[in-house]
Amino acid sequence: MKNKHLLIIIAALIILNIVTATVLFIKTKDEYVATIGDEKISRQEWLTEMEDRFGESALKDLVDQKVIVQMANKYNITISEKEIDHELTLVKTSSYLENQNETEEKLREQIKLSLLLEELLTKDVAVSSREMKKYYQDNKELFVIPTSYELSQIMVHTKKEAEQTSKELKQGSSFEALAMERSIDEFSRSQGGKIGYVKEEEEGISPSNFSKIKQLKPGNWTKPLKTEEGYVIYLLHERVPKKEYSYKEVKNQIRRQIALDQMDVPVSANLFWDEAQVDWFYEKDTGK
Repeated sequence: MKNKHLLIIIAALIILNIVTATVLFIKTKDEYVATIGDEKISRQEWLTEMEDRFGESALKDLVDQKVIVQMANKYNITISEKEIDHELTLVKTSSYLENQNETEEKLREQIKLSLLLEELLTKDVAVSSREMKKYYQDNKELFVIPTSYELSQIMVHTKKEAEQTSKELKQGSSFEALAMERSIDEFSRSQGGKIGYVKEEEEGISPSNFSKIKQLKPGNWTKPLKTEEGYVIYLLHERVPKKEYSYKEVKNQIRRQIALDQMDVPVSANLFWDEAQVDWFYEKDTGK
């Protein structure tokens, strides 16, 4: 559940990043941003449409970020780098994120904001050591991250196509470009072949093919491998070794999770808007 809260917050921040980048991009000297035959779309038309669609949510995300930082400073709440490292590993290996091009630095900032918010929400909730240790013992599997492999793939119908693709890769062709050009897997093709982080026990890759992946060094790819759909070439981006977290390493995370479960409140900065004296462009009750 905790990971779900974190991903929701990160997703909101990603949307804000996209909107901000778009607004910055369109602040050019050109009066028009597009032409369709004789018709033109002005920069102002686009800005207005962007504000109508995303303006309120983008501004709210900005306000929330400022509120979280100000309230954390007020109550002297900090987050350790080790906690951020833990959450970063969880986020990277437990889901396929659409922010594949998001820098690690930006992800760390987003994770820090999420954890600060959870600390703020639970700062007055008492959780006993006995409760936390029991939670750890009862949910030990939550604190083990299996070895994970970040992969891209190019999947084709025939061995001949796969061998030709392998030849072009050896000659220096871009794996991403070839995946977008000829891979028959629609989802990964649109992502330049990326399929995210995969664990050995997950379905989708046969044990024999996974044994070939495990032999790769980051940046290398497999020879063409037979699958039910045809043939595939896997590229290894990163290998994240297995990690088992001790109670001491995750007790703060456990405290927050138990406290949030007891409170049964949304993980939102809205609860601190009045305290932070927020006043904004939109209706006052929208931020409540």
